[in-house]
Amino acid sequence: MHHLSREKISGVITFSTGNHGISIATAAQKYGVPATIVVPKNNNAEKNDLIKNTGATLIEAGNNFEESASEGIKIQKEKNLRFIHAANEPHLINGVGTEFTEILRELPNIDAIILPIGGGSELAAAVTVFKTVKPTVEIYAVQAEASQAAYLSWRNQKITPSENHTFAGGFATGTAFEIPFHLYKDQLADFVLLSEDEIRAGIRTALSYTHNLAEGAGASTIVAAQKLSPRLQGKNVVLQMSGANETMKQLVQSMSPFI
Repeated sequence: MHHLSREKISGVITFSTGNHGISIATAAQKYGVPATIVVPKNNNAEKNDLIKNTGATLIEAGNNFEESASEGIKIQKEKNLRFIHAANEPHLINGVGTEFTEILRELPNIDAIILPIGGGSELAAAVTVFKTVKPTVEIYAVQAEASQAAYLSWRNQKITPSENHTFAGGFATGTAFEIPFHLYKDQLADFVLLSEDEIRAGIRTALSYTHNLAEGAGASTIVAAQKLSPRLQGKNVVLQMSGANETMKQLVQSMSPFI
């Protein structure tokens, strides 16, 4: 957004299931750039409110991530806005990468990191930083079985679409994206898939044991670590708990075994 604010643009537009849209809307507000965020119908209401609270225009269109993207492209052409892709955006990936430089400064002895993946910008950023600065760091990815496009693409070594039915917005993509895919496809130690019940168990575990309220994708790294525990024994492991914007409905469902 720092770069775009210097250009003569009438505004920016992006598509999102929430967290990416929140970040773009917040940055646009900071730099005085009008922002339009397109989200799927029946999107997470809490995330929608956070987007609207920045002053951005929120448009609910399409039944999923991919349909929202198509609608966003149509609006961009009609209104001559600068389209910010949710993953195929080098400046975005570089910006996300700053978090991993911070991790290296604070935890220089890191051996491994586990990251959730939807569109892939965060995973691509992690690969860019760690494989440049400390290439011995093992990078693990985790995704939902119900929306496993990134996993299938990694396994097949080519972009492979999949069904997209997970409740967890941070995972809810039906395709991998070219720029991040080519950054992470050969750089992962392994890839973990979780069922919807396992994702909810992650939310429950995060709240019960760490007292952190994490949304589905963010909490998934805890369950992934449990599955990977034989490979992680004796290592300094970072679990990326990105996102804390879960709906009350999903929180209740996740905590139901304790209620």
